[in-house]
Amino acid sequence: MGTPEFAVETLDALVTNGYQVVAVVTQPDKPVGRHGSVLQAPPVKQYALDHGIPVLQPVKMKDEAFLSELRSYGANLQVVVAFRMLPEVVWAMPSLGTFNVHAALLPQYRGAAPINWAVIEGETATGVTTFFLDHDIDTGRIILQEPFAIPDEADVEYVYDGLMRLGAGLCLKTLDKIVESGGQPPSIAQDELVTRLDGELHHAPKLFKETCLINWQQPQKRIYDFVRGLSPYPGAWTTLHTPDGKQAVLKIYKTAKTSRPADGLQPGELVVERRQLYVATADGLLQLVELQLAGKKRMTADSFVNGMKGLDASRVE
Repeated sequence: MGTPEFAVETLDALVTNGYQVVAVVTQPDKPVGRHGSVLQAPPVKQYALDHGIPVLQPVKMKDEAFLSELRSYGANLQVVVAFRMLPEVVWAMPSLGTFNVHAALLPQYRGAAPINWAVIEGETATGVTTFFLDHDIDTGRIILQEPFAIPDEADVEYVYDGLMRLGAGLCLKTLDKIVESGGQPPSIAQDELVTRLDGELHHAPKLFKETCLINWQQPQKRIYDFVRGLSPYPGAWTTLHTPDGKQAVLKIYKTAKTSRPADGLQPGELVVERRQLYVATADGLLQLVELQLAGKKRMTADSFVNGMKGLDASRVE
């Protein structure tokens, strides 16, 4: 059960390692294009069709027709990767249970966007967790975990790719443990781990456009992590205000920390020097490296500076 590219890696690992995948459950096809007149199949569906695997695309997980068809496949085990919350009637169906491959070290970063939030929060490591599903989101008993280092310069794409591969491997290890134990592998309750945590329990809620708005009043390290935690998708953004009173949405994809003070500038004020672009933050200048003006292509800052006038008197907010 899964939808995006992230889930395809695990599905492929199951298929190529000889596991009998009797069916795939994924989201309905999504309307795309200017008028939404074209339906695009999820990556998991595309893979399944290419490999002759039956595909189920329920709108409602409690729909009786869907449940009946799902039961007809007689699956011993269900594997969930980047899908949706399942009702008990679904996750309790197989004799060996249902487990999830989650892109974080639970109980940290429960939720829909764990990879983004781990980078946004400046974590130096994250990982993958496999756990049995229960009634709440990402709270079930943990089966296995593997860590993954996050370099300071890494963006979400780097971490996504790494966890995608790590998750596929951890899924196979988890399957072996479940099969060997007859569905009762060693596991640990997340409540036990929560009580051991010294620091704050971080969550990973779904990202919306307003979530991705940059707050220039923060320290530059915080903004630096925020930008790379949303790059390349969905992208951190701000509003560019030029001296002539015009405004435009500006997406920021890459920045660089500096040791330069803001010299009395207010957060959000821009500085142009030698075709390089900087913005004042709460504790110094942050260099803008790659960005995209609404309606334009993504470009380097020097190309952006070349095509814009009056940037040294502009601001972002």
